[in-house]
Amino acid sequence: MSFRRFMELALHDPVDGAYGSGRLRVGTKGDFVTSPSMGSDFAALLATQLAEWLDQIHAEAPASPLSLVEVGPGEGDLAADVWAELHRLNPAWIGQLELVLVERNPGMESRQRERLAASAPGQVRWTTLDKLAADPIRGVLVAHELLDAFPVERLIWRDGAMRQMGVVLTSDDAGQKVLHWDDQMLPDSIQQQLDWADRHCGISVPPAQVPEGWTTEWHGEVAPWLEQVAKAVASGVMLIVDYAHDAERYYSARRFAGTLLAYHQQQASDELLADAGCRDLTAHLCIDTLLAQARDQGWTVLGQCRQGEALLALGLGERLHNLQRLPATELPQALQRREALLRLVDPAGLGEFRWIALSRFPDEPRESELISRCLEAPKGFS
Repeated sequence: MSFRRFMELALHDPVDGAYGSGRLRVGTKGDFVTSPSMGSDFAALLATQLAEWLDQIHAEAPASPLSLVEVGPGEGDLAADVWAELHRLNPAWIGQLELVLVERNPGMESRQRERLAASAPGQVRWTTLDKLAADPIRGVLVAHELLDAFPVERLIWRDGAMRQMGVVLTSDDAGQKVLHWDDQMLPDSIQQQLDWADRHCGISVPPAQVPEGWTTEWHGEVAPWLEQVAKAVASGVMLIVDYAHDAERYYSARRFAGTLLAYHQQQASDELLADAGCRDLTAHLCIDTLLAQARDQGWTVLGQCRQGEALLALGLGERLHNLQRLPATELPQALQRREALLRLVDPAGLGEFRWIALSRFPDEPRESELISRCLEAPKGFS
């Protein structure tokens, strides 16, 4: 089968998939950490920006309900902490706001329900994008570390041509089942997508002078997802937070093995076929193709920046400064929070995540008026 199909099953099969079964754990004691799993400060900073967007959307139709949607909510930490912070801020529209979670994996949904049972009783619902399309929302949609887990095609340059990589199941000399790589001619459907990237983004896959065996990925599922989400949002903003590179860096001849990695018990590995169904598989996004595909689906690009820049603009520096004012009895908690905050903006780690803001409004001129503090120049801190 193609690697894309293998990745789909390894992550999302309801019985044996890492996410589908609920086997994969997110957090400091799980298989990998995310920004929300390191404490509530990330959600509190993000909630500041979400509240500003919701303020502006609410002002357009004050009597209408609002929705905060998270697609792929993981353990539910981000949703729970943002919900709590928005209620602490207590904006005028909080009584009109609903929390909507879109989760395709039953194993993950059961943990989210447990996590949110006490923090948002009666104000949260689980649904699908197809159901949202039947009654599109007004509000903000968040996709945090979601698209990097979309199944991708793995491509390889061999004998003067790009080829599609696949996964083959065979038996070794001892009769044990083993997985190994194979490849075949590039299907026309994938070649057409690469031709689109060349025409619309000026991206050549492969770039010039790549060596034999040069490998990369193609995100064929992002464009259909953007179209699906567009149908679910009548008026509002979408924030994507994820691993991403610009095309020049992504499809570079020097990036010999692409960006695919497997994560298990806080360890990253390029052994992508090992322990199928027990490890996370993730690939960076290409910013140029993502933005072009978003525009094709009717989204307006508000902007994009690195996470470190976004969080500093939203007040992370002030939070670090305020930790110095805590009493000595809270020193251990202060040090723990300080370490977590610094990791969120570390340019060698989480600070390199990209924040990409998109919008959809019936009135096109309205979009240019949106305030996006997270996309402004950061204030810095001392």
